[in-house]
Amino acid sequence: MTAPLPRVRVTAPRTATRLAAPRPGPGDPSTLYVRSLIRSQLRVALLAAGAFAIVLAAITAVLALVPEVRALTVVGIPIAWIVLGAGIYPIVLLIGALVVRATDRNEQRYRSLADEP
Repeated sequence: MTAPLPRVRVTAPRTATRLAAPRPGPGDPSTLYVRSLIRSQLRVALLAAGAFAIVLAAITAVLALVPEVRALTVVGIPIAWIVLGAGIYPIVLLIGALVVRATDRNEQRYRSLADEP
């Protein structure tokens, strides 16, 4: 039986001349641009989530409050099941496409501002 090998800690060599990258301060334009981009992306995300919640609530309310719609069937399957089970996906895809378009537009604006001299 052999003795276990001693544990060795591997670290980077210590140098006295570590160069720190300059950190942008609160008044730096790049910091302001990044914060603006983050706020605009957050706004788009909240708007998309709110729109989806409103559409889902409206569909649910119509199905719950209008008995004629609840009574409809397609090939023996209640229309409420079809709408809530499969009809939501096109709405999700549409909202997702709109979000991607809006975020790309926001990023293009950020890039144009960041590239200005």
